Order: sequence, then structure tokens, then C-alpha cells
Amino acid sequence: MEEPPAWENDGLLPLERQLHEAARRNNVGRMKELIERKVNIRARNHVGRVALHWAAGAGHEQAVRLLLEHEVAVDDEDAFGMNSLLLSAWFGHLQILQILVNSGAKIHCKNKEGNTALHLAASRGHLTVLQRLVDIRLDLEEQNVEGLTALHAAVEGSHPDCVQLLLEAGSSVNALTQKKQSCLHYAALGGSEDVARALIHAGGHTNIADHQGASPMHLAVRHNFPALVQLLIDAGSDLDATDNRQQTPLHLAAEHAWQDIAEMLLVTGVNLNLRDKQGKTALAVAARSNHISLVDMIIKADRLYKWEKDHVLCRDPRDPSGKNLTFKQDHRQETQQFHSVLWRLASRHLRPQEWKKLAYCWEFTEAHVHAIEQQWTGIKSYQEHGHRMLLIWLHGVAIAGENPNKALFEGLVAIGRRDLAESIRKKANADPGTPRRCTAM
Repeated sequence: MEEPPAWENDGLLPLERQLHEAARRNNVGRMKELIERKVNIRARNHVGRVALHWAAGAGHEQAVRLLLEHEVAVDDEDAFGMNSLLLSAWFGHLQILQILVNSGAKIHCKNKEGNTALHLAASRGHLTVLQRLVDIRLDLEEQNVEGLTALHAAVEGSHPDCVQLLLEAGSSVNALTQKKQSCLHYAALGGSEDVARALIHAGGHTNIADHQGASPMHLAVRHNFPALVQLLIDAGSDLDATDNRQQTPLHLAAEHAWQDIAEMLLVTGVNLNLRDKQGKTALAVAARSNHISLVDMIIKADRLYKWEKDHVLCRDPRDPSGKNLTFKQDHRQETQQFHSVLWRLASRHLRPQEWKKLAYCWEFTEAHVHAIEQQWTGIKSYQEHGHRMLLIWLHGVAIAGENPNKALFEGLVAIGRRDLAESIRKKANADPGTPRRCTAM
């Protein structure tokens, strides 16, 4: 055990204090001298700790045996309900635990928090101690005052080996705490992919809602664990599930601007029309929080979903899973020249309201336009708004495999800017590097 602060020895007489120190340091010679001087071997400090607690917690076999030979009480508890056996489990001392059991220590004991030896060994990842306790056949479903089982404790501590041992021993993978949290909730809180995978493989339910209505997916998103989010997606989690605030996982990703996670969710085709308790969609949440890149990602996804409904081949047949689909900004070298064209168009040629006319011509919704222009930076904000809209439009053109020059020309003509359309076409024809078609992003 660690060096105790000075106040740990409060309430002890000088010789009693020396006995505690000797037990903690395994100074058996000094302990024998003090015992011969009739020191009180059951003396407690101000938190109820006795010499056997120090010896057991520190893993000192000789000191423990000496005290037991002089018939100390093997089950004495301190102010926290910790006895020597619980301390040996907490600190992972298998030999000490066995000595105490052989000396008559009660196996079925708990501390003030309701933790058994199983809870304590599992929470600290002491596999060999846990194996012994499982062999003794302690109740695997025993819950502490918060309703955690030993499996919850092992998951909370992110100890995959202990988790696997308890699962193989028959621990209930879907046991719930007082707050209705399963072991998978705890895995999501800790971000342990290995632990979560073991729980799912053992039959862990991915869609259990806790006291706040949150599923493991909600927690994995909130705490920004992308690998765990992908694991839960692959396991069939309900991605449109709502918590007590009526927030979906995408609402949470939008609120915190977790772009990687948002993209994982968007690629699956989540419902973008769901509203939280404030009546806001995920797009509105992102716009309210000024998460510009995420706003654009959600609009791209929404436009893609609508395009897919009208087309038989919704995704590239070479990539039916959509894993190569991205809604993030396109930084590829081969598209940069056309991006420059769009930037000049937005910043130099489009009049203040014309970007909106183009947007509506290309079937952007009112919600899309409102979300884009919500990021206002001054009287020339329309230039940035128009540029963002054009890049979002280009993403859809790329997905559809259309000719961006042709589509841009037609759009400008439709809003009454044939002069501008002709000018851009002339420059495009004069420049052999201008793309005739877009490739999927």
C-alpha cells in the first residue's frame, strides 16, 4: 500500500503507531518486539484501520501470518467497510487472499459501497485474483449500491481479460444498474473498443436506453470515440434513436462538431428530419453552433439522399457500402482548378441574392439556404455563402457523374445570367485543364 499521510496514524498510541508502520513495511522483527511488549494488535487509527489491514493491503505474507498467529480478528472492517480480504482483492494479492480464506475470512462480504471482492478485483484488473474468486463461486450478479455487477466494474476499468473471464463464467451481459445502464453503456463511456466488441459478441444489446434515454451509441458519440461508433454501427445500433432531449446521435455530433463521427452517421443514411425538444434538426443544431463545415456536410448528405430516391443506382456498384463516400471538403488536386472558378464566380461576379437563386434552381431547400446564411460575417457574407453553396452543389454533381461546366452554364442561364455563363464557358473551352466531368468524391 502507498505511504500513508501523517493523519492516518491519528488516534494511535506511540507503540500502536509503530506496529502499524512495521506491518505496512513488513518489518516482522519489530512487530514481534512490539507484540512481546503487549501492544494492542487490534488498535485502530481514526478511520478504523488495524495493522492487519496494512499488511494485507501491502501484500506482506510474513506480517499477515504473524498477526494471524496472534489471533487478530480476520474480518475487522475499517470506516469504509474494507476488511483485509477486500483489501487483498483491491490490491491484487492472491496469496494473501488465500491465506485469509484459509484462516476463516468471510468470502461473502461487502464494503460500504456494496462492493464485493469480485467487484474490487475486477475494477482493478487483477485477473489471477478474479479467477480464484470465480472458482470459489461468488455470486456474479451481486450488485453494489449503484447497481453495478463485477462485470460492470471490469468494463468500467477497461480490463478486456477480466471482462472475458466474467463473460465465460456466466455473468449477465445485459444486467442494468440503478441508472439503467448496461455494461455496453460503460464500455461506451470508457471508449474501449475491445471491451465493447467482447460484450456485443456475448449478446450485449446495443439499443438499451439508460435513465436519460441514452443508448450506448449516444454515449460513444458524446464522448467522441469514432472507432467505437463504427463498431456500434456495424453491430446494428438504431442510429435514429432519441434520448430524453429527443436528440439523435447525429444531433450530438452536430452539437459538438465531431466531423469524423458525423460522417460515419451520414454515410449510413440517417433520418435528417428528426427534431429535438427545441424543434431543431441536426442541421439547425450545427448552424446554431456555427459549425460551418458540419453544416455543409449535412446539406450534402441531405441532397444525396434525395438524389438516391430518384435513381436506381444509389451508390457506386464498386462501393455498395458507401465507405469511400465522403461529405468533407474536397482537397484533391484534380478538382482545385474548378474550385478556383467557383470561388471567382462567388466573390466577383454573383450579385448579393443570385447565389440563392442558383441554390433554389438546383433544388436546395429553404432549410439549406437558411443554414448557410446563418453564418453572417458582414455585408459581404453573401460571397462566402455563395462559395459554400457552389461547393455543396459540386459535390452532388460529382456523385451524379455530371459535367460541371454544362450544369453551371445551365444554372446561370436559368437565373438570367447568360452573359456570365458564356464568359465562363469561353474560359473553360480555352483551358484544356478544366474538367468536363466530375468524379465521385
